[in-house]
Amino acid sequence: MNSKKIVITGGPSTGKTSIINKIEALGYFCFEEISRQVTLEARKEGIPQLFKTDPLLFSERIMEGRMAQFHASQKVDEPLIFFDRGLPDVTAYMDCFGQEYGPQFVKPIETLRYDHIFLLPPWQEIHASDNERYESYEEALQIHSCLEKTYRDFGYTIIDVPKETVEGRVTFILNALKNT
Repeated sequence: MNSKKIVITGGPSTGKTSIINKIEALGYFCFEEISRQVTLEARKEGIPQLFKTDPLLFSERIMEGRMAQFHASQKVDEPLIFFDRGLPDVTAYMDCFGQEYGPQFVKPIETLRYDHIFLLPPWQEIHASDNERYESYEEALQIHSCLEKTYRDFGYTIIDVPKETVEGRVTFILNALKNT
């Protein structure tokens, strides 16, 4: 089956996970965000905050995980497959925080392509930091700009998702997909 691959992206605390959870509850196939998993695995290895201790290793692990998700999606027999973040998010974050990287990060983004990108805007009222999400709201604004730029630079058309209830946002996304 030729499934459509759909990315839900945005900076921290924009509602991505809530939207993915609701879409999954409606019966759609979803891949969850993996950065928390990478962070928790690093803690088990004795690294309290891998992103801060070894940002390149963190990004490599995230890229590997997202590539694995993309390859796994090619074996899923569903018309729509949703991803909580995509491959371009990795280099967007690296650009945002001034990290250098080589072609091993760019090539997968150029070759493993998604069909639709939905970008969630920064939303101060729902922004929160915790042990895995440590960015301030100001950093969230910067990350949003980097995400938007990176996806556009890789040739994607971005669909901006309005600020509203989770149900309203999910309805917006599903309706937008019906019209493509």
